[in-house]
Amino acid sequence: MITAFLLRSLDRKIVIALVLLLAVAVLVPVLNLMTAPTNPLHIPTYIMALFGKYLTYALLALALDLVWGFCGILSLGHGAFFALGGYAMGMYLMRQIGSRGVYGDPILPDFMVFLNWKDLPWFWYGFNHFWFAAIMVLLVPGLLAFVFGWFAFRSRVNGVYLSIITQAMTYALLLAFFRNDMGFGGNNGMTDFKEILGYNVQADGTRAALFAATAIFLALSLMLASAIVRSKFGKVLVGVRDAESRTRFLGYRVEHFKLFTFVVSAMMAGIAGALYVPQVGIINPGEFAPANSIEVVIWTAVGGRSTLIGPIIGAILVNGGKTIFTGLFPEFWLFALGGLFVAVTVFLPKGIVGTLAQYLGKRKRLPADASPAKQEDGVDAKIQAAE
Repeated sequence: MITAFLLRSLDRKIVIALVLLLAVAVLVPVLNLMTAPTNPLHIPTYIMALFGKYLTYALLALALDLVWGFCGILSLGHGAFFALGGYAMGMYLMRQIGSRGVYGDPILPDFMVFLNWKDLPWFWYGFNHFWFAAIMVLLVPGLLAFVFGWFAFRSRVNGVYLSIITQAMTYALLLAFFRNDMGFGGNNGMTDFKEILGYNVQADGTRAALFAATAIFLALSLMLASAIVRSKFGKVLVGVRDAESRTRFLGYRVEHFKLFTFVVSAMMAGIAGALYVPQVGIINPGEFAPANSIEVVIWTAVGGRSTLIGPIIGAILVNGGKTIFTGLFPEFWLFALGGLFVAVTVFLPKGIVGTLAQYLGKRKRLPADASPAKQEDGVDAKIQAAE
């Protein structure tokens, strides 16, 4: 039943995107592991890890597009869900270090030994198991989104007020996680990871597997998001976005639709954060910074919100440009990013993919003989026929 629900949502664009993602999930690791460094087709490990990070950002942008593009909820707090998923994975990775840490304590992470902690806090129990960490990656962001959304949507908080509240939530978490007594590493966060599922996290094979997993999870999330927005549920979401009062008047419990979509989106962001941490090798409170959530909005707007594929493209393009631009002109990157957002808002309000789709749609609607010369010939023919 679930498979049929997912397959019914696949149109040609989504199928092409899924095929490309699955091809990338196979081809990039193969070119990294199976080709010699001197081979022109070889993809270095650092490039693969960099693009793996871009794919986690693409998954985060897709999560935002689900609530912003199709439900009208402009969340400026999705960076918090991303960071919480990352911290859940980071706690698992820290528990895998064991006695190989700097202080050699088999139970306590190094930062706890440094701060003179005597016992492992209760909320760290279970994170020595991968399955438990995987559950927490979904449960913690989802639970926060549920509690936040339950009060916000029932109170009918909308528009800019909701955006401000989500950003305030993110900033509050930033301040909390900066504290050393929270038990999450304070300002330094968590790093120096050794292994994941028993494999060296720095090994080429492990990094290739993480890259493939990221591409596969992005493909699965794209399929799920497409299934949601193309279903009857998705039609109601669009109604909520475009005319919430009218949708409520028709008898729909608008807050329930918003809450479900918000929770699903938060879980997707948590998965993105969990895949981000082992590839980057660190997680710290800086991931909660409100500026990070604003950047996600820019990626989504540049690619084209309410298109699903657009945010993926926008995240990859903007972060690729960031990598290049910060290497050449690091002090001007924020100005370039702000200018890009303004330019897209003014000249490409539908984003890259949305504008391209609109242009191609107009081309298809034009008749085959719509060129000026042919139109003149047609007019002459009609005049001659009338005579």
